[in-house]
Amino acid sequence: MPLHMTKIAYRAQSLRDLESRFAGPSPERRLRTRYLPKRHEEMKGGSLYWIYDRAMVARSAILGFEERPDGHWDIVLENRLHMVHPKAKRAHQGWRYLADEDAPKDLVEGEVAGDVLPGKLVSELSKLGLV
Repeated sequence: MPLHMTKIAYRAQSLRDLESRFAGPSPERRLRTRYLPKRHEEMKGGSLYWIYDRAMVARSAILGFEERPDGHWDIVLENRLHMVHPKAKRAHQGWRYLADEDAPKDLVEGEVAGDVLPGKLVSELSKLGLV
């Protein structure tokens, strides 16, 4: 089972804003990070799960990691956003590891993100132990 990562959708004003970051013809998207994750080999076949509004709401497949000339690293992502069932997640700086069994499931074909609970509501219900 692959290992995944979580990251805050920093500066995203809405879910559509996050989706627009993945629009365009390029087959990949790059995300700069200071350090190569120690467990990067385990992430082959994994995804980066985006946190927006206190919930994991989408994911992008991780294609690999490449060192930059400045010594930092690029997380190379598929330039496609897969919507997932929102799952409560606290904000954090940088990225964090996420085990496969803890990752939310993708929305099925035809299911709309609006058909599932909003992130804030998922967070509150999670605190009460209801989801």
